[in-house]
Amino acid sequence: MTDRTAAGGSPWLLAPGPRGATPRPLPSGSRSRVPDAVLLDRDGTLIEDVPYNADPTLVRVRPGVRAALDLLRAHGVALGVVSNQSGVAAGRFGRAEVEAMRHRIESLLGPLGVWAVCPHLAADGCGCRKPAPGLVTAACAALGVAPDRTVVIGDIASDVAAAHAAGARGVLVPTAATRTEEVAAAPRYAPDLLSAVRTLLTGAPLVARGAP
Repeated sequence: MTDRTAAGGSPWLLAPGPRGATPRPLPSGSRSRVPDAVLLDRDGTLIEDVPYNADPTLVRVRPGVRAALDLLRAHGVALGVVSNQSGVAAGRFGRAEVEAMRHRIESLLGPLGVWAVCPHLAADGCGCRKPAPGLVTAACAALGVAPDRTVVIGDIASDVAAAHAAGARGVLVPTAATRTEEVAAAPRYAPDLLSAVRTLLTGAPLVARGAP
């Protein structure tokens, strides 16, 4: 049985990091806009996007990411990763390689409370591959948070669409590879992850350029 068929059409939920992910309570009155959890795309958001990468030695953290995650941790926000990994279904790598990448990323960025991974192709019609909501809902359930108290941050439109489909808020943090029309259509936009996090923590609105 392959890694893909073993998934049974469901997302993979990888084991949490060594220090857990239970958020600390915030002072009374400060939670009205600050999310309970932030879920992040992996490739292009946390690390540089190397297509079908399963080699931990090629992992390069994107600028400002460690500072952004530490700021969220300091404010008691739970963290998780939601990632499409169709290379599994394509036979390029398996669960062991996905786990090795997780361990490398957490060694650089600190523990992340849940990893929800879709190992399917778009043609498989699963409910977890973004823009479907399955990764977001599974990660929220694992963290014990409500989707409407969760923010999903990613670099392409499917990340934002998955958030919307799950009832969460989506924020686009584009890279040079993000299509112009995706940036223009994003209801919430930030130029980089640290800026997005700082804005989320102040409760200020995140609105795309040109959006009403």
